[in-house]
Amino acid sequence: MKKRIILAYSGGLDTSIILKWLQENYDAEVVAYTADIGQEINKEKIISNAKKLGVRNIIIKDLKDTFVKEYVYPMIRGHALYEGVYLLGTSIARPLIAKDQIRVAKKFKAFAVSHGSTGKGNDQVRFELGYHYFGPKIKVIVPWRIWKMNSRSDLIKYAKKNKIPVPKDKKGAPPFSVDDNLFHTSTEGKALENPKNFAPEFIFQRTISPEKAPNKPSFVTINFKNGDPYGINGKKVSPAKLLEKLNQLAGKNGIGRVDLVENRFIGIKSRGVYETPGGTLLLHAHRAIESVTLDKETMHKKDEIMPRYAELIYNGYWFSKERFKLQKIVDNKRNKVNGSVKLKLYKGNITIYSRQTKSKAYSMKKVSFEENKTFNKSIVERFINFHKKKLK
Repeated sequence: MKKRIILAYSGGLDTSIILKWLQENYDAEVVAYTADIGQEINKEKIISNAKKLGVRNIIIKDLKDTFVKEYVYPMIRGHALYEGVYLLGTSIARPLIAKDQIRVAKKFKAFAVSHGSTGKGNDQVRFELGYHYFGPKIKVIVPWRIWKMNSRSDLIKYAKKNKIPVPKDKKGAPPFSVDDNLFHTSTEGKALENPKNFAPEFIFQRTISPEKAPNKPSFVTINFKNGDPYGINGKKVSPAKLLEKLNQLAGKNGIGRVDLVENRFIGIKSRGVYETPGGTLLLHAHRAIESVTLDKETMHKKDEIMPRYAELIYNGYWFSKERFKLQKIVDNKRNKVNGSVKLKLYKGNITIYSRQTKSKAYSMKKVSFEENKTFNKSIVERFINFHKKKLK
């Protein structure tokens, strides 16, 4: 039996070039594997392009609900923001792809897996840490770190030589580097590489500009149970469908754009534009429902560990012991996080409109400015005097 390589295949230019290159440089059958995690996907094109390159086994696995329920939701419970703004849309997708790619590799008894991440990017780390966790004995082939092609122009020349179609962007030029899934879209490269350049409007794919958003606000209620969203406006929906609906609603109201110069794990800075419309709503709503259901110590502990938690996800350590440990802290008392949050959406802005819960963590009697006997004011003076001593 011929040896096999499982390639993470999108059907696009880069992975089509890699597929051809693997065939030329390894005496092995290449199996094309695509994880459907809600990215803009053309299954017919993926199958057609792979078949044109001589691939017999083409696997497209629907992982949308798994992605949202087991990866996005736990991350939202942790309120994870890398460097204060990035909702980690690419970072959180790679561990799932790596896990399922290794599952396929074991099924086909493949000796190797391969991915299309470049030698300068973070994704190579994320993929390969996932591969190691689930298949430490399976070889990893990374063409970008091996072949002699060093630039986008080199790839285009190789593609034309091998009759691989080269896509164009909306302006008729080779496209920006784009990654998308149900949670987000990221755009990098070309004009964006210079941080002084503004992001051209045509690159945005799932959000309208706030200036062109409707002149009337939209409202949405997100329902929570045990710390996770389960419904919209009181109607229960699947995790994938819930995020899809929130993406549409937030996107049309100009919500979810971030322009970020970030510090990559491997030590260089890069500039990217991210669109995470539904995820932005979830983050705001989740913090709001926790504010009326959790105690101060639990909430503050979560805020304390969040930067490290987010950094672990960004760096590819989703399956690490440290991330598992922090997830337990994140999920402490999540069974108390139940209720609903109504959001007002208007021209790129999110306002918490109302919070409803049966939790008794928030006491209207204690916070009331009306005279009441539920709060012992004499204790306050002793409390202040105690903390005065700590100033010395």
